[in-house]
Amino acid sequence: MIWESGWFWIIVAALLGVIEVLLPGYVFLGIALACAATGLALLAGIAAPGLPVLLIIIAALSGIAWLILRRVVGVRKGQVRIWDRDIND
Repeated sequence: MIWESGWFWIIVAALLGVIEVLLPGYVFLGIALACAATGLALLAGIAAPGLPVLLIIIAALSGIAWLILRRVVGVRKGQVRIWDRDIND
């Protein structure tokens, strides 16, 4: 099937990368990185499991990628402002 091809997952990763540029938030970037890693693994010759197993692998890799992106990029100091007084006073 088409999802057993590594090129399919690399194309999906590129499309998700474009979506990430249009809608930033690091959600699509994590999934794109997971799809790219899966595509490269399939191109490297790792046996292609069925679609459900591929989707579980992509879900796990995207969670790991999101955690890494959150740690590396994350919330910068001063980005979140806590108001301690009313601006109308």
